[in-house]
Amino acid sequence: MAQVFIDSITKPSEIKALFQYKFAGKSPSARRLQQTLAKDASKKRCYFYLNMTSRSFAAVIQELDDELRDAVCLFYLVLRGLDTIEDDMTLPLDRKVDLLRSFDQIIFKEGWTFNENGPNEKDRELLVHFDVVIAEFLRLKPEFQKVIANITKLMGNGMADYATGEHRENTSVATIADFDLYCHYVAGLVGHGLSDLFAASGLESDELTKEKELSNTMGLFLQKANIIRDYREDLDDGRQFWPREIWGKYADNFSDFVKPEHKVKAQQCLSNMVLNVLNHIPSVLTYLSKLRNQSVFNFCAIPQVMAIATLSLVFNNLNVYQRNIKIRKGEAVKMILQSTNMDNVITIFRHYVFEISRKNLSNDPNFMEISMAIGRVSICNCDLIG
Repeated sequence: MAQVFIDSITKPSEIKALFQYKFAGKSPSARRLQQTLAKDASKKRCYFYLNMTSRSFAAVIQELDDELRDAVCLFYLVLRGLDTIEDDMTLPLDRKVDLLRSFDQIIFKEGWTFNENGPNEKDRELLVHFDVVIAEFLRLKPEFQKVIANITKLMGNGMADYATGEHRENTSVATIADFDLYCHYVAGLVGHGLSDLFAASGLESDELTKEKELSNTMGLFLQKANIIRDYREDLDDGRQFWPREIWGKYADNFSDFVKPEHKVKAQQCLSNMVLNVLNHIPSVLTYLSKLRNQSVFNFCAIPQVMAIATLSLVFNNLNVYQRNIKIRKGEAVKMILQSTNMDNVITIFRHYVFEISRKNLSNDPNFMEISMAIGRVSICNCDLIG
């Protein structure tokens, strides 16, 4: 913890946010959840696995209102189980594809567990005890079960298509359209499902379920920012998600960007990837402006401000090609505390978009398009404030 404060030592506002966050009492929602889990061992184990598989998402999920919290928790755990199967390169392809295409039926099978993941698969423990997740899923309202099963089916089939070679070249994504489609399957569909859950809970309007394109963009923005940040980790693991249509303009091989002699082209490729993501910002802000419930707004806004901060961090930052870089914990905590209303969120986006503009190089072939994308974000901000 001391290192976290040291990292923010020259940022007084971050130090203040860290102290405020550390010593803040539990929210009413968190206290109610704690009381519920003390009396419900099965549900308590689900929240244990939620915290085990994602501390960041676990925190925002547990702050949701009571009507929605369990459904989103189970939605996350079901998709985490599905993702764990997709990620495991030790599973025979036929077995993997069969599981991916049938997972929407598996979640209705009481007692189902899975222990075939490789020993080093990060979240294999979740699937070993997946019967706990299924038991809690079956306790949800039918409306919630229907949404989760539908998204699981669509995502599982999309993952299976990629696993068998559709929409990609060998182990890489070929075109920008394929990149968008992959991100739709693994993240955009999550946006669809969450909008449907928000409406099914009664906390948001049924009209939100009609905003499929905006919901999809919420997922794409998060996924693409993380894919850019994770270049080196994915390269070392033999994965390749940047589309060849972009990186192929700057190198013959995806691994060339780690080499010093490719420094200029590496910077230009990185700016081209960020440009692709910048174009999603107006839709992200428009979606957030439609939310009315405070807990839902916080839940949606926090990951999005983290994504724009990440995008600013990676822009023209060649360290992306050498190691996994992350925003400071103090910076993240400050944004969490601020992301409680639309005006604050717009202010955060403006700050990081300005940082990107400031680092935009006039000799970069993407300079003009990046400037235009930034201009569109500024117009969107004005429209939403107006």
